[in-house]
Amino acid sequence: MSSITAPTLAAIALYLCAALYQALRGPGESAPAQPRVPMAAGALALVLHGLAAGSLVFSGAGVNLSLWPVSVLIFFVVNLLVLASSLRKPLHSLLLILFPASALGLGLALVFNPTIPHSQHLSLEIGVHVLLSILAYSLLTIAAVQSLLLGYQHYQLKHHHPGGFLRGMPPLQTMEVLLFEVIWTGFALLTLSLVTGFLFLEDFWAQHLAHKTFFSLVGWVLFAVLLWGRHALGWRGKVAIRWTLGGFASLALAYWGSKFVLEILLGL
Repeated sequence: MSSITAPTLAAIALYLCAALYQALRGPGESAPAQPRVPMAAGALALVLHGLAAGSLVFSGAGVNLSLWPVSVLIFFVVNLLVLASSLRKPLHSLLLILFPASALGLGLALVFNPTIPHSQHLSLEIGVHVLLSILAYSLLTIAAVQSLLLGYQHYQLKHHHPGGFLRGMPPLQTMEVLLFEVIWTGFALLTLSLVTGFLFLEDFWAQHLAHKTFFSLVGWVLFAVLLWGRHALGWRGKVAIRWTLGGFASLALAYWGSKFVLEILLGL
């Protein structure tokens, strides 16, 4: 654990400084499409975050897929995707939520991660399933954060408060287009994750995967209905936000909920 303490603490400090700088910078100021200081600090934090995630998840004894290591890895993938995408698309407003959340996740992993990891060796097939799952969770986490910001925009505009933080955000229509681009990609990866899970995982009852599978399927159905509603009925605004958050909540229960119960409450 000591080998990752320094990079983890440095990543936490950089994430918090980048978020604080962006928040205090003044939403009323005309912000560039790519705010340089938060992006640079976030990129450096991401490198350190990656080092910490790699040390937690991968070891000579195998792969640690317990709660805190994988959570740290998912936050790393989320930030990597958002930082890379924000070079071309106006996504940097998401970092005001993701950076503090990542700092919190790293801090919890540093405090609560068990000394002896639950290590295992993965076959190629299971490795593909795990990778698809992490990418799907990461993208749909981004979609959930995007929907929260979209809800904030709707609320502020409805109550005639167009200034402040809104000035640094893209228009509503752009935000909705970005949201559904992320959801479509995340949904496709979630579908592949479920298919590979059913094909390659054996005895999922014995592996305590029943609850995870159930809530993952519920999340898949919710996102499928949302995408159908968007295509067939033109769903947008509050309806899209509620279905997005509902689907994400189900996926959160599938992974973090089941892991918390099994590892923290039951000690399995």
